[in-house]
Amino acid sequence: ANLAQVRRLQQPGPFRDVYAAADGVTVDGMPVVWACRIQGTPVKGRVAGSDLMRSLPAAAAAAGRSVYLLGGDPGAAEAAAARLCAASPVLRIAGIECPPFGFDQDAAAMAALRARLAAARPDLVFVALGSPKQEFVIRDLRAALPAAWWLGVGISFSFVAGDVQRAPRWLQRLGLEWLHRLVQEPRRLARRYLVDGLPFAVALFARAAWTRARGAGARP
Repeated sequence: ANLAQVRRLQQPGPFRDVYAAADGVTVDGMPVVWACRIQGTPVKGRVAGSDLMRSLPAAAAAAGRSVYLLGGDPGAAEAAAARLCAASPVLRIAGIECPPFGFDQDAAAMAALRARLAAARPDLVFVALGSPKQEFVIRDLRAALPAAWWLGVGISFSFVAGDVQRAPRWLQRLGLEWLHRLVQEPRRLARRYLVDGLPFAVALFARAAWTRARGAGARP
């Protein structure tokens, strides 16, 4: 869950239902980490999908498990798979797929994809379609592989492939990775970060502080 997803979760609807049905949710975004701390309900820290795209395939390789890469920009999944295999030569890639635009609204395309996934039988499925699309696709496909781990990882294939550069660690620790992304993709991200994100972050911090103050005032 990053700031944009937390904002989306404020309204009842299918996206909130998908989150409620998840087996696990990590915090991907320092503003969300900070809001939890302000509220007095801190989380252990940030766990970004792009970090899991490094650690989990390495662990899967060591355990003899397989991974499937679904989504991403054209060519990104293949390039990411090549880099992951270079880092862990015994990693088994069960499949790579970059579906065409609109596939998730096509019943026949989804049925065919579901069949390919079932035949490939991966242990981990990384779904890089952006939110909320990736969450809905996972919802609609996960029954085909009930024993697999399904993870929504956003733009992480492009990070692993090197097509998009992640912010330096010091910027990540300061919570400014969004600014680094904005500089790289201003047209796509300006509204998300500046128009929607910043005002919501301020409101989130204020509400977290108010919630903590009310809780402290209610204690005997």
